[in-house]
Amino acid sequence: MIPTRWRAYGGVALSAALFGAAFPLSKRLLAEVHPLGLAGLLYLGSGLGIGAVRVFLRARGRSTREARLTRSDSGWLAGVILAGGVAGPILLLMGLDRTPAHVGALLANTETLFTVVIALLFFGDFLTRREITGAAVIVTGATLVGWSSAAQGGSIHWAGPLCLLASGLAWGLDNNFTQRLSGRDPLEIAAVKGIAAGLVNLGLAKIAGAWPDIGLKTAAFALLVGSFSYGLSMVLFIVGLRHLGAARTSALFATAPAAAVVLSWALLGEVPATLTALGGAFLIPGTWLFIRDQHAHFHVHDVLEHEHRHLHDEHHAHEHRGDEGPEPHSHRHRHEKLEHEHPHVSDLHHRHGH
Repeated sequence: MIPTRWRAYGGVALSAALFGAAFPLSKRLLAEVHPLGLAGLLYLGSGLGIGAVRVFLRARGRSTREARLTRSDSGWLAGVILAGGVAGPILLLMGLDRTPAHVGALLANTETLFTVVIALLFFGDFLTRREITGAAVIVTGATLVGWSSAAQGGSIHWAGPLCLLASGLAWGLDNNFTQRLSGRDPLEIAAVKGIAAGLVNLGLAKIAGAWPDIGLKTAAFALLVGSFSYGLSMVLFIVGLRHLGAARTSALFATAPAAAVVLSWALLGEVPATLTALGGAFLIPGTWLFIRDQHAHFHVHDVLEHEHRHLHDEHHAHEHRGDEGPEPHSHRHRHEKLEHEHPHVSDLHHRHGH
């Protein structure tokens, strides 16, 4: 059986490819739909699509055996919706409306850097020297891409790049907020986030006079793009956060521009400028500095009580009532104090000091 960690890596890689595809597809849709209206349709499609999958699974009696959202999660969930479902996509589409699709993908990729810095400073994540080098590589690449896209016709136009960088910051916050919820059902999180954010964005579009007055075919296409490039991508990303932590999940997710560049070339005929290509060469390979790093040391697990989907390994040697069902399953459980050494990442059980 493929280890959980490597399955998580594969899932995040697919998540990145799906999200990368959204850039050229959204660029096409922006020719007919205002950014506010499109943000609403994309996230509404995300929530409805994943919500439909969840309802279908439950109707067929196929429980996901995941922990449900609770009232205590409402604060983090609100942050996820506002930062990642409202601010992030609106800023992204405003920036994408002013820059080529492949440039938008490369600049929005600074989400990785913002995620890592916020995780390190405020959420107990950790970085090794190699990962710090990777962050520096991303900064260098983003600077080159931003300068290349801002310099047009001999003058500097920073509106598009700045919107894209701001979207990266918004999603950096979103990723760290979502990390706090990653033990919950990813289908439920994605459905609630998508529907709530979609309705908020459409409400803002109505107020701003940017309601998407478009044909049924265009609306259906936008909802479909949202279902896969935002909805399914989000579910896979949340599972990655659970098993890999915010920093490493975001580092692998930074490969999204690869799909965006290829599809932008194929669908829109966008050929990257020399400086943009050079910046991309810094951005994408730099993520491997995160993935290849090995981190192991003697560490202590303090007493912890929580609920999430799990198998019984060295971290889950707890007692059962007998009605929890087959593994993997979800129930509230207690971790006693444990001291040991093994390779690990900053997942649900390894958010200790260094």
